[in-house]
Amino acid sequence: MSKIIKPEPWVNTKEIAEHMGVTVETVRKWIRLEKIPCHRIGKLWKFKVSEVDEWVTSGQAIE
Repeated sequence: MSKIIKPEPWVNTKEIAEHMGVTVETVRKWIRLEKIPCHRIGKLWKFKVSEVDEWVTSGQAIE
């Protein structure tokens, strides 16, 4: 029997800020500077926690 793999959910700006321990304004600044990995869906910015975690652990977050 094969296992069904559930896709990773998208999170919003507030949720990613809480995950990272920073303010929403900091996340918005990173979006403006095109630093943080994010995806625009209509007027909303969405994030995959795994992509953001990879961004941090790769050292790109300190540039």
